[in-house]
Formats: sequence, C-alpha cells, structure tokens
Amino acid sequence: MTTYEDERLESQIAEWRSYMRRRRELTDTDSDELEDHLRDQIAELTEAGLHTDESFLIAVKRMGSVDELSREFAREHSDRLWKQLVMPPDAGAPTTAASRRELLVVIVCAVAAALAIKVPAAFGLDFSDDAGFYQRNLALFALPPLAAYFCWRRRVRPGVIATVAGLFLVGAVAVNAYPTPEDSQTHVLTAIHLPLALWLVVGVAYAAGDWRSDRRRMDFIRFTGEWFIYFVLIALGGGVLTAFTSVIFNEIGIDTAPLIENWLLPCGAMAAVVVSAWLVEAKQSVIENMAPVLTRLFTPLFTVLLLAFLAAMPWTGVGVDIERDILIVFDLLLVVVLGLLLYAISARDSASPPGMFDRVQLALVVSAMLIDAIVLFAIVSRITEWGFTPNKTAALGENLILLTNLAWSAWLLLQFIRGRMRFTALERWQTGYVSVYAVWAWTVVLVFPLAFEFA
Repeated sequence: MTTYEDERLESQIAEWRSYMRRRRELTDTDSDELEDHLRDQIAELTEAGLHTDESFLIAVKRMGSVDELSREFAREHSDRLWKQLVMPPDAGAPTTAASRRELLVVIVCAVAAALAIKVPAAFGLDFSDDAGFYQRNLALFALPPLAAYFCWRRRVRPGVIATVAGLFLVGAVAVNAYPTPEDSQTHVLTAIHLPLALWLVVGVAYAAGDWRSDRRRMDFIRFTGEWFIYFVLIALGGGVLTAFTSVIFNEIGIDTAPLIENWLLPCGAMAAVVVSAWLVEAKQSVIENMAPVLTRLFTPLFTVLLLAFLAAMPWTGVGVDIERDILIVFDLLLVVVLGLLLYAISARDSASPPGMFDRVQLALVVSAMLIDAIVLFAIVSRITEWGFTPNKTAALGENLILLTNLAWSAWLLLQFIRGRMRFTALERWQTGYVSVYAVWAWTVVLVFPLAFEFA
C-alpha cells in the first residue's frame, strides 16, 4: 500500500473505533478485540487483491457480533459509498431495552440538574438577592449530573469516578470557602473560569479516564462543538416556548413572569445541558452533517472580519483599549476563532491532501495571532504603567496561552500546506494543548484569590 492508502485506512479504522467505543454495549476491551479482528480481516482481503477501501467495507460487514452497530454506523455516515455494502435495505432501528434504560438515566440526570439549581432556594438563597452565589456555583448545578451520565454510559472505573467527584468537590469548596467579595475582580474571574475547569473534568468522564489519549481528547473536542450547537438550538426553542407561555397566559389574566424567571428558565437551562449531551450521543448523524457546514461557512466570514479590522486600525489610527469589557470581547473573539479551528480539525479527514479551506484557515489563524499580539502589547503597556491587578494578570496569561497556541498552529498549518508535515501533527498539538487550558483555569480558580488577597 502507498503512504496515502495507509493513512486513509488508519483514518477509517480510527473513525470506526471511535464510534464503537461511544456505544454503551461495548467495553474498551471488547473494542480492542474487535479492532484486532477487523485488522486481520482487512489484511486477509488486501492480500487477496482487494483495494484497501473495499477491504475495509467488507471487513466491517463481516463483523457479525456487532452487525447492528455496523448498520448504525452506516446510517450515521450516509454520505459514504459503503452504506450500500454495510446496511441491508430492511435494517430497522427498533427501540431496545438498552436505549430505554439510557433514556431513563438521561431523564434522571436532567431532572437532577434542574432541581439542583433550586436547592439553594430551600436555604433562603434568592436569584436576585444572592446573585453572586449563583454566579460562582452555576457550573456546579448542571455539570455533575452530566459527568454522572457519562460515567454510567462509559462504565467508568471506580477510581476515575472518585477522581471526577474529587475535582468537583475541590471546585465547590474553593468557590464557596474563599471569602471573596462579590464586587471583587477575583469573584468575576472565578465565575468565568470555573465552568471551563469543570467542563474539562466532564471530559475526563467522557474519555472514561483515558485523558492521555489524543484520540479521546479529540473526540471530546468534537463532542463540545456538537453539544454547543444542540444547546443553542434548544435555547432558541425554549425562548419561543417562553414567549408563547407569557403571551397566552397573560391574555387570561395570569402573570407567568415569576414562573418563567424562577422555574422555567433556570431549570430548563440546567436540564438542557444534559439533554444536549444525550442528543449528541444518540443523534450524531444530524450534527455531524451540520457542524462541518457551519464551520466552513463561518471560517471565511471571520477571516474577512479579522482582516478588515487589521486593515482598518492603521487607517483610523486608533489603538485597542484594554478596559475589561473590551478585553472580554477580544478574548471571546479569539476563543471563537480557536473553536472554529478546533472543530474544523476534528471534522477533517486527516488523510486528505491540503486544499483551499486549509489556506483560509491559515489566514484566519494568522490574523487572529496578529490581533492577539496587539492586545498583548496594550495589556503589557497598561501593566507597566499601573501595575498588576487580577483582571490584567488573567488577561495577560490567557492571551499568552492563546498566542502560543495560534502561533504554533499557524506554523503547523503552513508546513502541512507546503507538504512538509502530516495533518496529524496539528491534531496532536491541539489535543495536547487542552491540558494547558485546564491548568490555567484551575490556577485562576484556586490560586488567584489567594495571590491577590481576594481583591
């Protein structure tokens, strides 16, 4: 086989393996044994003279012990030619006892998340009067039930469950035991960074504890993008439901504002966190077709936006202000750019040669890197003049982390486009860098309040 055929085959096997390991019916040991059997089948068929693609298709078809899963895999990749080879015309999708059990677990976890946000009210804590408490603890209401769902679905080992639970406990104790005033900078920083830190803890449960695996981290990155799309769709639908609820009941003299503000919105949002994750797991074919399209649509648009901004700066002669609100906007913009890059990487066939979209991505990354450098210069200038504060220090650290990621990503993309490096190098860089975000988020949550004396 040629190098290209080898890479393509490994990509197909990796996709099959990733799909199989997401199914509750199979343990990791089962998946490894099935993969060995699949590879043996492919080798046998290739030696008989078949092309590698044909060997892969037939080998999947021969996996009798997972025939139902193979048909499911084919249905969720309907754009592939091998659908006809794997999926019989009469293959149905009946509701099994396992799927009913999973639905029950999802409902229990979603209800737990919805009720968790109302527990503080039983102790006299109100949304309006105790907004600071809810801001600090928001992630602790929905993410533990979500992690519990993945621990159940992945059949996670007790040691991993203990680690995940321990990290949630550390976050809960830190944000509630520290005497941080609600009007302090460290309070705001904690409220922003704790959800990120705990989301990556959910990633440990999602990966069944195998967080060192590049493939598992990439699966979680892909899941994050798909989860976000589902959550936004549910939020939009919830907004329509809320509007209709308010209008039709107000017409008959019933004020629904307290119900909406105190129950529908907070409980619905927490439950949607779990439901969105379940939809990603159960309905992947929908989002796997939608998400890459959205990525390819918005990547050129954001590239044009950033290039236009860089061109407008010297023309207007106005620099970047580093007030907190402006910094947040720029950091969010950079995070969106990074998100587009990450999801494009996770959805791309690593064996495909470089194309025009890769060059557009390079332009996007380089322009974001230049903007990040401009923002960093403004932050350093202000720190030199006025000294360190929690906000400026956090902004400095985050922009340095983003600049490092963007700079090396640009280099790897350039080398890939020039044919000097495989695309997998960029994948490994991004999956490995996730740990840097985790360390930084926990540093801001646990260390910053102490270092800046809860200022």
